[in-house]
Amino acid sequence: MSEALTPETPEAVLDEAADEAGEEEPIKQRKNGLYPGVSDELAESMKSGWADTELRGLAPIAQAEYTAARRAALSARFPGERLVIPAGNLKTRSNDTEYPFRASVEYAYLTGNLTEDGVLVLEPATEGHKATIYLLPRSNRENGEFWLSGQGELWVGRRHSLAEAEQLYGIPASDVRELPATLKEATGPVRVVRGYDAGIEAALTDKVTREHDDELRVFLSEARLVKDAFEADELQKAVDSTVGGFEDVVKVLDKAEATSERFIEGTFFLRARVEGNDIGYGSICASGPHACTLHWVRNDGPVRSGDLLLLDAGVETHTLYTADVTRTLPVNGTYTEIQKKIYDAVYDAQEAGIAAVRPGAKYRDFHDAAQHVLAERLVEWGLLEGPVERVLELGLQRRWTLHGTGHMLGMDVHDCAAARTETYVEGTLEPGMCLTVEPGLYFQADDLTVPEEYRGIGVRIEDDLLVTEDGNRNLSAGLPRRSDEVEAWMASLKG
Repeated sequence: MSEALTPETPEAVLDEAADEAGEEEPIKQRKNGLYPGVSDELAESMKSGWADTELRGLAPIAQAEYTAARRAALSARFPGERLVIPAGNLKTRSNDTEYPFRASVEYAYLTGNLTEDGVLVLEPATEGHKATIYLLPRSNRENGEFWLSGQGELWVGRRHSLAEAEQLYGIPASDVRELPATLKEATGPVRVVRGYDAGIEAALTDKVTREHDDELRVFLSEARLVKDAFEADELQKAVDSTVGGFEDVVKVLDKAEATSERFIEGTFFLRARVEGNDIGYGSICASGPHACTLHWVRNDGPVRSGDLLLLDAGVETHTLYTADVTRTLPVNGTYTEIQKKIYDAVYDAQEAGIAAVRPGAKYRDFHDAAQHVLAERLVEWGLLEGPVERVLELGLQRRWTLHGTGHMLGMDVHDCAAARTETYVEGTLEPGMCLTVEPGLYFQADDLTVPEEYRGIGVRIEDDLLVTEDGNRNLSAGLPRRSDEVEAWMASLKG
């Protein structure tokens, strides 16, 4: 990685300091940089001789009409109030390197813009609100920021100009560096989505209350419970790429055996980066007893023939919608008798859960249906004393089922998390909702309450379901689920 001449100093900080001093603040040099400074002649040379690269006649982004409708719904919910939704800022990974930026879900949902430091402001108007998207403009060439700053154009790439942004997102655009001063002067009720931009929150510190801000976050979370047509298409794209990633993994299981779970992680990640934006969450590549650790993301264990591989992974699209799919695969392509017994029980539970996903059903119904099947099997195997109703009432099956049977899915892998309980867990399914169905059985390697042959076996099967007008559509149906179909699928991929 090349060494920038200067430390990464946010442009807003530089400009604020310059304003306070009444003059332009020079861009600071990096300590221990190889160049002691910039000559006047070089500075002058860098100002000129550049082609006009402004992009004109840009078409709006694909979701522009949908983001406009979402902003209209938000405006209707909070009439007469100024609403501030930040994208967030870069976060330091170590010293002067940052984590890859991911815009806040609330901001991306309402704008389609994914760049750091952006802020959407809905300002009350005579009718509804006037929306403005505040962004960093293109890097300044007059003061050398475009080549001297660690976040300048020659270091991290070109930003869209404000005029370009207006064409793409269908929202008037302004310089975000001017926004804190504007917000400090704001009057009337204001709400902000907290936790993403400390500078914006500081500018509003005497104008907002956490209670009112929480209402804004809850509304935006509940608005995402029902997906529009654009979102449903993006989720299908995410799942389709994820199916490809699972196929990639099966084809290289021999290489994973020669290395570790990390070969599986890297194989899936390649698909995610080539076809999408990233992985939607840390991939769980859990072989053998690691499958009993629900969120095993260390992925540093061995992959052995005869063991099961629990692969829980999802591709995130360029618009930030993620899949979330799990398959539990025999590393050598064939389930043992005990593995198949446990796997088939989970499959039957998932079938019951999927059958319960339909409009008008209670959200809890698919969980209850799947847990009932698992409880029946645990009683049948002699691991729990019946009747099944007693087991479920006391939650005794949870020693081995551990988690809920699913969750909402969308721009977050656990989407709509801030929604009220009465509209989510206690709510009713509607067409357009997207959720996972993912029962599991996990027999820990040190669990002395089960026969030795069960220990160290973990099985989860997870699919992504879109609620339709007459039932549901399994977005991940392209991946086999039944044990015999899984074995045949793996054999075909291995040739």
